[in-house]
Amino acid sequence: MSGPASRAPLRHPWLVVLLGVAAFAILIGLGTWQVQRLGWKEGLLAEIEARTHSAPRPLAEIEALYNSTGDVDYMPVAVRGTFHHAGERHFLATWQGESGFFVYTPLELADRRIVLVNRGFVPYDLKDASRRSQGQVEGEVAVAGLARNPLAAKPSWLVPDNDLAKNVFYWKDRDAMAGSAGLAATAEIVPFFIDADATPNPGGLPVGGVTLVDLPNNHLQYAVTWYGLAAALAGVLAVALWRRRPA
Repeated sequence: MSGPASRAPLRHPWLVVLLGVAAFAILIGLGTWQVQRLGWKEGLLAEIEARTHSAPRPLAEIEALYNSTGDVDYMPVAVRGTFHHAGERHFLATWQGESGFFVYTPLELADRRIVLVNRGFVPYDLKDASRRSQGQVEGEVAVAGLARNPLAAKPSWLVPDNDLAKNVFYWKDRDAMAGSAGLAATAEIVPFFIDADATPNPGGLPVGGVTLVDLPNNHLQYAVTWYGLAAALAGVLAVALWRRRPA
């Protein structure tokens, strides 16, 4: 009878170690990146929380800040003006599980400039404004809400192109919304949107206060996953090397 077989030495052990170390470094890098993203996301959420709970500011102050920084997202603002309901634009959306549209309506200010106001949500079958005439308020109105940055471009190639002929928008193209609203060619457009607050409109529509500020924050979970995979890889590599060492 032959004696116990010797464990075969690991072929190309340094190549295995090199590949393992490279994979380990990549996993650690991904985990560290997620930790950095976690810090960024927590800072962003804290800033949004502070902004949304601050006192409303005059439009001129928000505009000055936008012109200097390009960022006024979620800042409370208060304006007065007259709606041009004939020019309302419809952004496809869901609200509380129901399909429909966010209604963006041009608001003419005292200085004749126009700001696009997201007045809120209407169900899909009430896109036609004649079916919700009570909410088409006339005369000067006060609007309070949150300033929203415009988008520089379509957020993804997966998003459909806006259908101006049918007045259905899939992404918030401020220039296209304003340009298709039947406004005077010389009209000056305020460079950001306003999302109206939840103050009820006559007849209950549109439903205001639809701004979403609950951003997902899963970066800690992702970091733990990457670090856990790195630890598991290190353990597997160490055991494999130990078991296949020469007797």
